[in-house]
Amino acid sequence: MQLRRADVLRGARELIDAEGLDGLTMRKLGAQLKVQAGALYWHFPSKQALLDAIADDLVATVADAPPAGPWDQRIVTMAHRLRRALLSMRDGARLVAETFTTEPNTLLAGRTGMQILIDAGMQPDKAAWTMLALSHYIVGHTIEEQAPCDDVPAKLEASAAKYGADLVAELGAAVTADPDRRFDFGLGLMIDGIRRYL
Repeated sequence: MQLRRADVLRGARELIDAEGLDGLTMRKLGAQLKVQAGALYWHFPSKQALLDAIADDLVATVADAPPAGPWDQRIVTMAHRLRRALLSMRDGARLVAETFTTEPNTLLAGRTGMQILIDAGMQPDKAAWTMLALSHYIVGHTIEEQAPCDDVPAKLEASAAKYGADLVAELGAAVTADPDRRFDFGLGLMIDGIRRYL
């Protein structure tokens, strides 16, 4: 059976899910797909090109225009779509953070968000900056969610003895809070800021 581009993308995502982003090599991917690593280069000229394509594939659902409604609800819908997409794959947020792709899905998602803000009255350059700031928040928050943090309780306990229980308790409550609630809170702050700007 002939190896297709979609097979390479699917295999790469499976390998990242199994071994993490650092575990993806062209040699391992070739072995998983039962081809020589060189065969992968027919579809992607480099590992970076493959990573860019995976990132673009990951955000495909974000590019769809959200349902009609007020601008803020539409931007919130897009933000939740992006976070869900990033969480759908191990190290998804880190992958997107480490790529700069101008593939169709990524461009369309950015343009869709910009157009929502432009229609709300924002100048095009400020709409682009706003979408960039929002994506930085979403990707950064999701990187934290996906980062291994098994030793957080032990680190907090050690810090409490060193810096004081009250300070560390407040920090501990923040970092161990439900990530959905933390995400919505931060997103709400950003939306409120955009609303004031408009």
